[in-house]
Amino acid sequence: MAGDVPEGSGKKDNEAIDTTSPFYIHPSDYPKQVQVNDLLNDNNYNEWKQEMTNFLLAKNKMGFIDGTVKKPESTSPTYTAWTRADAMDKGWLTTAMEREIRTSVRYVNTSSEIWSDLEERFEKEGAPRAYELKQTLHVTRQEGSYVSNYYTKLRSIWDELQMVLPMPRCICEGCSCGVGKKLNELREKERTYEFLMGLDDDFAVIRTQVLAMKLTPSIGTVYHLLAEDEQQRAITGGVKRAGTEASAFHVNYNSQRGQRQSLSKQSAQSVNKVTQKSSKSDGEKKIRCSHCQRDGHTKDGCFKLIGYPEW
Repeated sequence: MAGDVPEGSGKKDNEAIDTTSPFYIHPSDYPKQVQVNDLLNDNNYNEWKQEMTNFLLAKNKMGFIDGTVKKPESTSPTYTAWTRADAMDKGWLTTAMEREIRTSVRYVNTSSEIWSDLEERFEKEGAPRAYELKQTLHVTRQEGSYVSNYYTKLRSIWDELQMVLPMPRCICEGCSCGVGKKLNELREKERTYEFLMGLDDDFAVIRTQVLAMKLTPSIGTVYHLLAEDEQQRAITGGVKRAGTEASAFHVNYNSQRGQRQSLSKQSAQSVNKVTQKSSKSDGEKKIRCSHCQRDGHTKDGCFKLIGYPEW
């Protein structure tokens, strides 16, 4: 039955299952689960390793990877349970790889061997990777993106850099000497400077204000200041833009109105001219002699009354 004690675990059927045991497999678990955002490839081992480690720790299966849960003898009552749990780990690992890498570890016996093989192949030495990350950090700029997006990029680089090149820590008990606190302050100040250096020129004023402070604020404080400034400028810019658009609409409306009035006036003048011309033409057509009832002359010039000329 799903969720029962694993076969060969040494527990009897009527005993309660120990969910804290590394041998425990939840009924919803299966080998083909993908628990990482991106499959393992040649360029993302450190990120992939961090995600897989978190997942295996959450599933209480990291002991099979690091060797703390050792493989028992085949005669041991926990041998079957160990084999089944390790097979689940192998399935999770291989499912989270690209096809070419998955093929290369197909015949590896245990999940621990797979993990060691991947470390040997893909994990870069601290110094070369740290140098590569430092270069990336140096050329990373805001370049018109939102402050939050820019900060997220830097945060990702800082986190990986801390993993491949850890900051030295004080080894005295309780850190009463204050060295650890001083190192953390130096790291925080360095990150603040790196963050400020990559900002766009739009933040030149607030950057100058931060640098002028006697006590350099934390990176979190600086981020919130910049985010609030960005939001305020966005709101102000929106109001100005709305006012500009309204003014442009008003000018355009008045211009179109003036054009319509001008056209209407011109049209009226044209109509008047046509009307006058038509009236004049109609007047000429209406000249008629009252004596002979013929058009084109009046009674005063009618030949029937005044006589016909010699021609």
